[in-house]
Amino acid sequence: MLNEADRKFFRPKWRRVVATLFCAGWTVVEWFSGEPFWGVMAAGITLYCLWHFFYAYEESQDTPE
Repeated sequence: MLNEADRKFFRPKWRRVVATLFCAGWTVVEWFSGEPFWGVMAAGITLYCLWHFFYAYEESQDTPE
């Protein structure tokens, strides 16, 4: 779960997209460089980003009170 500082930083959707794409690119680099262990680790981080930034992310928490 994201803490308050993380929630503020990732409020703009473009930052969440860039972070997720970076992790996905890292996954591809690791797999093509012949490092399956790190490829699996990077894929896990990518899936974590997808889950928290797009599926479980609540936009309503980001609105100022």
